[in-house]
Amino acid sequence: MPFKRKRPELIITQEVQNKLEQISKSRTENASRIERAKILLEYSKGNTVSAIARQFSTNRPKVERCIDKALQLGALTALDDLPRSGKPPEITPEARAWLINLACQKPKELGYSFELWTNRLLAKHTQKHCKEHGHPSLANINRGTVSKILNKSDVRPHKISY
Repeated sequence: MPFKRKRPELIITQEVQNKLEQISKSRTENASRIERAKILLEYSKGNTVSAIARQFSTNRPKVERCIDKALQLGALTALDDLPRSGKPPEITPEARAWLINLACQKPKELGYSFELWTNRLLAKHTQKHCKEHGHPSLANINRGTVSKILNKSDVRPHKISY
């Protein structure tokens, strides 16, 4: 005698089922979304977690997480990864603004002999003077991070603009 399910049934509308079927047959979607769509379709048909895990050559916890997420948040939301907290940004928005402002100034105005900033020279100047301007989060900045901050702001201090 087979075991009875302890989880409730996944009730999905015809519209959502059509969308899941479309995603499960897609050749352009992410593989994880396709697999999750197939898992949810099989579960909605009444298959057990063990049978679904065997069918897709995966483990039960993975199938259970997918189904639990669908029961809590909805079937279409369960296809995507949930956002994570991630590492908090170390460089404050004020420090970024100060760096961009610094990049917009000519190096000659600050006593240097060169005409244009390079990312390396800007990083060195920033490391040297960030604490006295109240931005200690920039003390360990490197040229790659300088480049990313400036590119995001569409500032190119190393280019000559006429």
